[in-house]
Amino acid sequence: MPAFIIRTFIVYFVVIISVRFMGKRQIGELQPAELVITILMSEIASMPLQDGDCALLTSIVGILLLASLEVLFSCLALKSGRFRTLFQGHSVLIIEKGKLKQENMKLIRYSTDDLLQMLRQKDIFNLEDVAYAYVETNGAVSVMLKSDLTTVTAKDLGIKKEEAALPCLVVSDGKIVEREFDLCKMNKQKLLGILDEKKLKLTDVLLMTADSTGKTTVVLKESKK
Repeated sequence: MPAFIIRTFIVYFVVIISVRFMGKRQIGELQPAELVITILMSEIASMPLQDGDCALLTSIVGILLLASLEVLFSCLALKSGRFRTLFQGHSVLIIEKGKLKQENMKLIRYSTDDLLQMLRQKDIFNLEDVAYAYVETNGAVSVMLKSDLTTVTAKDLGIKKEEAALPCLVVSDGKIVEREFDLCKMNKQKLLGILDEKKLKLTDVLLMTADSTGKTTVVLKESKK
């Protein structure tokens, strides 16, 4: 039993490190090659847990090798358009100027039921509202509505607005977070000064954000009874 627990911890950390090494993607955003790598990695990772006679080192090497191949293929895809198309495919136009591209739908074996389902997930229930639609390489559908159905913006009305400032996390659970200080023009001394003006202690703050305009938002910890 202790050996199984140790193996589990080791495999867990190796898989986590390998996935982090490959990059951040949600499961629904995986390219076909990335999905294959993920499935193979899970199978190899489970081998030493299911079979005590399976060498742990063999499993670790297999996982690291798959992660390295994924990174290598990603680098090649960045440098070569042909390689990228071969392994990742390309987006396919299925609606053009409000009309279905039936040949393209047949090419990727995409049914009308699939299309309508994906549109409903984007709160589009009328096919005639769509100007253009693409099926992306991960299977998702990107949609451009007809111009008369799009939301009116400040630019359309001729209104000039100030650029929105990005709120950055500067305090988390009573601890200063410095990684985004440059984005919000913040430093430790300025941060402590703001808290002092508000008569707050750093340990009392659950969350604090700040932006480059000087706007701050503070959420305090609930008092313990």
